[in-house]
Amino acid sequence: MFRRIELLSFALITACAAHPDPIIDTNGVNMEQYQRDFEECQTFKNPIHSEVGAAKGAVAGAAVGGATGAVTGSAAEGAGVGAIAGAARSAQLSEREKQQVVKNCLRGRGYKVLN
Repeated sequence: MFRRIELLSFALITACAAHPDPIIDTNGVNMEQYQRDFEECQTFKNPIHSEVGAAKGAVAGAAVGGATGAVTGSAAEGAGVGAIAGAARSAQLSEREKQQVVKNCLRGRGYKVLN
């Protein structure tokens, strides 16, 4: 049991830490202006709260994991593993949404976003 929880905790931390910057085609781009635009576009992702999604994912994961665990004989373990997995997945989706907001903002300002 402990190893599964360790692995899922690592997945949660990794999901929260993974937020690569957009890659743009810099041909003909004023990089000083791009930096200003990038910083401004970053502010548009602030209303997205990863922790709220992670909490909801943890609750849903705990319910599913607990039910599955009850069938297999360990509801508490299933709930714990499910909560971690649900939180990790929800946090990952929130981070992806934040990335998309920044990329869409940059595209709207005329940058060619490559990723």
